[in-house]
Amino acid sequence: MAFFKKPDVGSWTENWPELGTAPVNYNDSIDPEHYLLEQQAIFRKTWLKVGRVEQLPKRGSYFTREMPSAGPGTSVIIVKDVTDGPDGKTETVRAFYNMCRHRGNKLVWNDFPGEEVSGVCRQFTCKYHAWRYGLNGDLTFVQQEGEFFDLDKNDYGLVPVRCEVWEGFIFINFDDAAAPLTEYLGDFATGLEGYPFHEMTEHYAYRSEINANWKLFIDAFTEFYHAPILHMKQAEKEEAEKLAKFGFEALAYDIKGDHSMVSSWGGMSPPKDINMVKPIEQILHSGLFGPWDRPDIKGILPDELPPAINPGRHKTWGTDSFEFFPNFTLLFWAPGWYLTYNYWPTAVDKHIFEADLYFVPPKNLRERLSQELAAVTFKEYAFQDANTLEATQTQIGTRVVTDFPLCDQEILLRHLHMTAHQYVDRYKAGLEHSAANGNGTTTGKHATTRDEAHV
Repeated sequence: MAFFKKPDVGSWTENWPELGTAPVNYNDSIDPEHYLLEQQAIFRKTWLKVGRVEQLPKRGSYFTREMPSAGPGTSVIIVKDVTDGPDGKTETVRAFYNMCRHRGNKLVWNDFPGEEVSGVCRQFTCKYHAWRYGLNGDLTFVQQEGEFFDLDKNDYGLVPVRCEVWEGFIFINFDDAAAPLTEYLGDFATGLEGYPFHEMTEHYAYRSEINANWKLFIDAFTEFYHAPILHMKQAEKEEAEKLAKFGFEALAYDIKGDHSMVSSWGGMSPPKDINMVKPIEQILHSGLFGPWDRPDIKGILPDELPPAINPGRHKTWGTDSFEFFPNFTLLFWAPGWYLTYNYWPTAVDKHIFEADLYFVPPKNLRERLSQELAAVTFKEYAFQDANTLEATQTQIGTRVVTDFPLCDQEILLRHLHMTAHQYVDRYKAGLEHSAANGNGTTTGKHATTRDEAHV
């Protein structure tokens, strides 16, 4: 799909006629049976971002991820292994189900089995009967091995989960037949390669349970139609009134396969008139939102940015938001920092929202405080969005109205809900086909079985 710039007359939506213009049905956000189908059709079939390589600084570094979105109790270990070979050392990120092969005890946990943990180890040891596993998943030790009957340790390694890395982001996929990660992420990912993610290691993180369907929060971040109203208090009074009067128009929208993006002006970096902003923002060079000063690194100047960022090369550009289906948002801000969001459904009307902010490490106190101000400002925005979404969930749950009209700037909402429905519809069709042929399983298009990623 080509990139389209909005003409003076016309619309964004007309560029993708397959999305239509009719009201969108939101039963997919309130139907418990549909939610269970999404678990199997989407969260067990697509690539899911679970972390970054900086979380695994050395051999034996690991962290766990609880994945109820893929089914109750699902837990995964992500670990870094380093092996010696003829060409030197090879660093490998691996993923395994967090389950001991003896009696199914959860393998890696501390005081509370449901909590995520991280650390460094030489091998994984089960708390129950002390079976041990190497960083490659091999079963290396069985307590009182002679008591077992014809036990071959080669048959009882940890169960692998496919794991691949793109630009330092670690992804897993529970479907052994899925396409490789880079093929799945497609043209947007290709167009983002080379951005200096590795330089932005100063990290702030937020995590919260939201009483709303996971798609509703993505809806909120794929349109700026709400910004002049919901976030009015974050702008200077004159600017807020101007936005409320004339509205907000994004610079561009684009859709490529299952994924989408919106490009917009935004931020200050710095404001035209320093007196427009609050005193603390003037002192720290940060506000509405993010630091104004450009870090001293390569790859973030306007003519250095990868082609997917600010594709129209607008001089007023401020932010791009990429939605990688199903639940990974990658958001770039001028002059040089980025955000990620993840939305992990736990019920039809609940999900865990994770937000991570990444900056170039500060060189002095003012830079440090400017980043902290951005992190606090982000949290205020997120609270406003989350609060509104919970109110939305209470009302659509009544089913008084289930079809809702969407405007031209809400085109990515149409795309999200249509894409999610297509996954569910394909999954249901596969089940029906298998039942008709007396087969309880379906086969995928691709036959790859990779369970590791080289970085």
